Amino acid sequence: MTEARRIVVKVGSSSLTTASGGLDADRVDALVDALAKHGEQDDKEIVLVSSGAIAAGLAPLGLAKRPRDLARQQAAASVGQGLLVARYTASFARYGRRVGQVLLTSDDTSRRAHYRNAYRTLEQLLAMGAVPVVNENDTVATDEIRFGDNDRLAALVAHLVRADLLILLSDVDGLYDGNPATPGTSRIEEVRGPGDLAGVEIGSAGRAGVGTGGMVTKVEAARIAAAAGIPVVLTSAIHAADALSGRRTGTHFHRTGRRTTGRLLWLAHASTPRGALVLDEGAVRAVVDRRSSLLPAGIVRAEGDFTAGDPVELRDEEGHAVARGLVSFDAKEIPQLLGRSTRELARELGPAYEREVVHRDDLVLLRT
Repeated sequence: MTEARRIVVKVGSSSLTTASGGLDADRVDALVDALAKHGEQDDKEIVLVSSGAIAAGLAPLGLAKRPRDLARQQAAASVGQGLLVARYTASFARYGRRVGQVLLTSDDTSRRAHYRNAYRTLEQLLAMGAVPVVNENDTVATDEIRFGDNDRLAALVAHLVRADLLILLSDVDGLYDGNPATPGTSRIEEVRGPGDLAGVEIGSAGRAGVGTGGMVTKVEAARIAAAAGIPVVLTSAIHAADALSGRRTGTHFHRTGRRTTGRLLWLAHASTPRGALVLDEGAVRAVVDRRSSLLPAGIVRAEGDFTAGDPVELRDEEGHAVARGLVSFDAKEIPQLLGRSTRELARELGPAYEREVVHRDDLVLLRT
C-alpha cells in the first residue's frame, strides 16, 4: 500500500457534516490537509469520492433531517452540492490545488460510451494536476439510475481509474466483529476472503443519520474492489493520513481477484438487468461449473422485455440468480429457440441463429 500511486478516497456524510445538517469546515479542512499533503509527493494522485451534498443542503433549506421523498432530496442536493464543492475548492486552494467536480449516475458506469467518457474526464483532470471530486448526481438521479450509496460508486470509480488502493473513510475506525459500542467486541484488522467475515454482525445504519450507507455498504464496496484486484482500507476520517501513508489502521481487505475488464465489472455490479433467462439444471452446471456459454438448448423460459445487447440475469429453476450476461437475441426471439440446438436452429432459421444466447466472454458469475 505504501507504493500505491493512484488512490481513490471515499468519505461519508457523517465525517463532513453535523448531525443536524450543514458542513463542518474544520472536518473538511482536516481531510483536505491529509489528502493535499500526500498528493504533494511525486507521482501520487488522489481521486476523492465525497458524500455530503444532501446533508449540506438540509440546514440552508430549513430541513431538520434527511427527507424521505425524492423531490426534496434532489432539492437539498442542488443546494448542498454547490456548498460542498465551494468548501473543497477553498480548502484545497490553501495548497495551490484546484478541484474538478464530476457528478455521475449509474448510467455513466453501466453504459459503455458513458463509461469511456467518465474515464477520459477523470484521466484529464489528474493529468492537469486537479483533484477530481466525485459524487452521485443526486439532483437528477431517479430510483432507477441511482447507485444507492457512494461506497459502491467509490469501488466502481477505483476500477474505472485503475487505482492502486481504495480508502473508505467513515465515522468508525474499522470493521468490528459486533456492535462497536458493545463491550467485548474487537476490530478486525485483516480480511483475506469471505470466510473471515463468517458470523460477523455488520450494522446497516450510520450514527449521524445524514447518510444512506452504513457498514454493510462499505463491506460490499470493499468486496467489489478486492475482487477486481484493488486492496481496500476501511478506517475513520481522522486516520486518513495514516491510511494514505500505509501505516497500520482500520481494516485491510486484501485482493481476492484480478483486475477485470471494465465491461465485466459494470456488468456484475452496476448494470440493471432488463430481464431474465431461466435455465435447466444442466445449463446451470455448464455456466457455473464449466464456465461455458449459454446455449438455447438449456433455456426453460425468458422473462422481461429486453433487446439484443442488454444485460439479463441467468437464474436456476428455483429463481436463484447464478450469473449475469449480455444477451444476443431480443426477448421476442427467445421462445422459438427454447430447448433447441444451434445446429437445428441454423437449418431452420438461418446461420445467424447458430450462436450462443449469452457468450462466456459477456458473462459474469454471481454464484460459484
